Amino acid sequence: MEVKKRLYTVDDVLELQGWDGKRDRKYELINGDLIEMSPTNYPHGRLAGRLFRYFEDYAESRNLGEASVEAGFHPANDRSTLLAPDVAFITRARLPDPESFTLVGFMPDLAVEIKSPSNTMAELRRKSTIYLENGAQLVWLIDPMKRIAEICRLGESGQLQTRTVGPDGKLSGEDLLPGFVLELRHLFGRRST
Repeated sequence: MEVKKRLYTVDDVLELQGWDGKRDRKYELINGDLIEMSPTNYPHGRLAGRLFRYFEDYAESRNLGEASVEAGFHPANDRSTLLAPDVAFITRARLPDPESFTLVGFMPDLAVEIKSPSNTMAELRRKSTIYLENGAQLVWLIDPMKRIAEICRLGESGQLQTRTVGPDGKLSGEDLLPGFVLELRHLFGRRST
């Protein structure tokens, strides 16, 4: 007898996470597969905080949109996929209702994933493809150990295209955050000795 694996939905995640505040678990979904998220390490959290601050300060002063940290996003017509980018940016025209205490029913315009020791770049590229195929315009993958970033977008054929930015390089907000430039050396800060 074949045993079917259970496929989860966004509604299941809402139940499991306990939006009543009594449970403190975080999950993502990819095609119905439930992925429990563990707490991040300090450098990961510091990078996410820095990116959020850079995005929020720049966007707010120009009325371009808003940034978020670890908010849940799912494609509009797919409740079997739910991702929580480390940092996300949404343009002003697409902002969700600020009084709606639920997951966002679309993908952010810009998603940032920071590589943890438990991640592979292949896993993060898979997430990049999901973001981009479902409405994100740009994805940045940050590798703090190598002090590099990958800029991801979909090519004309629908294939993931990446470009690596080295430790002395810069990331651009392109059309989403016009004029925004972030030097990786500022993001990573000092090296510990």
